[in-house]
Amino acid sequence: MTPGYQQKGKAERGIALPKWIGPGATTRLISLSMAPPVEKPAPAERFFSLLQEALHDGSLIRITLGDYVGAEAGLKKIIARPIVLKQGPRLSFVFRHLTRDVTKNLLHQEGLRRLQAGWATDFHTAHLWTTRHTAQLEYRAGREPKLTLSAPRQAHAVSLQHDRPKRHALSPEDTPWLRDLGIATADGKVAKGMEGKYRQIQKFVELLEHLFTDAKLMGETRRSTSSPPSGPPLTLVDMAAGKGYLTFAAYEWMRRALPFPTRVLGVETRVELVDLCRGVARKNHLEGLDFQVGTIADTALTQVDVLIALHACDTATDDAIARGIQAGASLIVVAPCCHKELRPRLRPPPALKDALRHGILLEREAEFVTDALRAALLEWAGYDTRVFEFISTEHTSKNLMIAGCKRSGPAGRGERVRQVRDLAAFYGVTQQRLAQELGFELGPALGSDTRTTAPQAGR
Repeated sequence: MTPGYQQKGKAERGIALPKWIGPGATTRLISLSMAPPVEKPAPAERFFSLLQEALHDGSLIRITLGDYVGAEAGLKKIIARPIVLKQGPRLSFVFRHLTRDVTKNLLHQEGLRRLQAGWATDFHTAHLWTTRHTAQLEYRAGREPKLTLSAPRQAHAVSLQHDRPKRHALSPEDTPWLRDLGIATADGKVAKGMEGKYRQIQKFVELLEHLFTDAKLMGETRRSTSSPPSGPPLTLVDMAAGKGYLTFAAYEWMRRALPFPTRVLGVETRVELVDLCRGVARKNHLEGLDFQVGTIADTALTQVDVLIALHACDTATDDAIARGIQAGASLIVVAPCCHKELRPRLRPPPALKDALRHGILLEREAEFVTDALRAALLEWAGYDTRVFEFISTEHTSKNLMIAGCKRSGPAGRGERVRQVRDLAAFYGVTQQRLAQELGFELGPALGSDTRTTAPQAGR
């Protein structure tokens, strides 16, 4: 019996006691010439036996535990792979959360115990990749665990080096527009002084993959829930595109990652930047990428699947969120900047009044209240919302990102109305740009009053 399993529920998780043990076992054993029947290992026991064999003979590539149902907030999956350190062989664990990864290197036996205990209590799926086979273990409530074996996806062993060469999603060698925008040199190297911008682009592309997946905009998922392959292209609009670094990055990633037509539009008020970006797009024959002069408030949006606005100043971020909601975007991503609107309007409670007489604390509190209201209003409008750090503060202090994925269920609910109003009332905020644009009346919480309804999204 594998370690880490609880006695309770063993039969449900595939760790059942042999059927020959129980009342009357002695009589049955005598009738079977004192030899119990040989039974096949339970699915979980077989799976972890395969893992131990692969770790022992060097055929292990990696193992993942997914479908997390435990109590740790934000944890999504565990990924483990074999490595070799100066101290000897280890299993390198990545505990993947919604907004961060935690890495730990464990001795083989300790790692095996962690994986077995995790499967026994907190995860419903496990995948094992080796050079000899691929194994998938699934558990669903009310059903027997299921183990599926298939052919290996790769037949050669992986490198056991701890520090692997960094693989970039967009490499200067095969992404010519990076050179045209001054991010890379003619020989395919990152230009001096542009290292931070290049890291920002790589991080942005990495985030897009996760966000598109959450919004069900990837591959066959999108085809079955949104436009058919023959319908309009998946459209991303970048409001306040600036010099277009991240607009180009979004286009390049979508073109490579998505198996259907895509379109990207960058909107910018400065004519010279629009002309520059258009020239680079034409030079590199980037069909489906365009730029136009305009403001967030004035740009006509006929079809928007994804709306982004990164570092749009002050209430321009509110304008972008409102436009995305009104257009029915499946995904809205903003990185707020220059929080000026609420600072002179805050009327904090007595307990905070003395603390907020310091300008820097008042500024930070105004940033917090503004973005908290934006996230709460997005939730009210029908979006599952995340707030997280986008990039390191070494590159910019404006590193907060708000992302909303449109829900398929009801949008406005009484509890969300109360949450927005309670937050606004706590700081004495009676007026805020996004609330105004969405027709949401701020004020003291009104108990169970739900007369404010979420806006109807149109396409």
